[in-house]
Amino acid sequence: MNERGGVASSGGAQVRVCGCYTTTSCMPAPQHNSRIARFAVFEVDLSAGELRKNGVKLRLQGQPFQVLVLLLERAGDVVTREEMRAALWPSDTFVDFDHSLNTAINKVRETLGDSASSPRFLETLPRRGYRFIAPVQKQPENAGTEALPEMRSSEVATTASPQTRAAPERAVFHPDLDVPIPNRSITRGLFALIQLMYLIFYLVALLRLHAIQAIADSFLSPWAATTLAAAVMVTAGVGIPLRCYLISAVGYDHQRLGEKFRQIFPFLLALDQLWAVAPFLLMEKIGLGAAFAASAALLYLPFSERTLIRMAYIGWHQS
Repeated sequence: MNERGGVASSGGAQVRVCGCYTTTSCMPAPQHNSRIARFAVFEVDLSAGELRKNGVKLRLQGQPFQVLVLLLERAGDVVTREEMRAALWPSDTFVDFDHSLNTAINKVRETLGDSASSPRFLETLPRRGYRFIAPVQKQPENAGTEALPEMRSSEVATTASPQTRAAPERAVFHPDLDVPIPNRSITRGLFALIQLMYLIFYLVALLRLHAIQAIADSFLSPWAATTLAAAVMVTAGVGIPLRCYLISAVGYDHQRLGEKFRQIFPFLLALDQLWAVAPFLLMEKIGLGAAFAASAALLYLPFSERTLIRMAYIGWHQS
């Protein structure tokens, strides 16, 4: 018998031996191609044991990674706790299984920025098990460009042949918004421009506070005009550091900005709605129609900011 892959005969039956793997059927040698599983902005190298977010490797190893791989391999199906025990903890292993599994699940959720109460990736089914609910795309690592529709355009331009480059790419859709996921540099840049616009609003308002007072005096009582000027001063004073924080956070790509923005959004919404009426102070110069149009646009702007954050920081959105 050839240990490297020959054919031996035993009792009239042929056995093909491929390395250490023996089978009675003439099967080709198994291929050890690395497999890649992709979901949202994450990709999992199932052979290298690596989880990456936007190409950056994340720290997830050991049992938490094995739990994630098991759920990815059966994405959309319920994996019971008993099945996880059988797959990840041998029967002769004495361990607090419930505690170990809960710890592993929590670690996976923490790394993905997921939530048990409003899951986007990992859903808990009480008394049953867990289910991976996000769309998953699986390809061999050495597959061609056509098998990787979510590959970034810069990577396609580098690795694809001229014929492949000419083929249209299929867009990867946001799991919550049902829109193609844009380049993060674009969404972050637009968000930063909005913050810069508000920052300019605040600075100009403070520099022209006397003019605002004069405009308010023209159609409001003295105490109401003073109250309006004070409100402008206070909200601008609060808004300046807030906008500076958001600009710096998105500029440095703070990975928890999505979660932070979700927490401050109610306050930011109230602040932006107050400033949405500012165009009416210029009504005598720009007219009622222009003031109304500008105010309507400003009323929508905070929701636009939230959408941009949700597209740029998918893993940290929690409704």
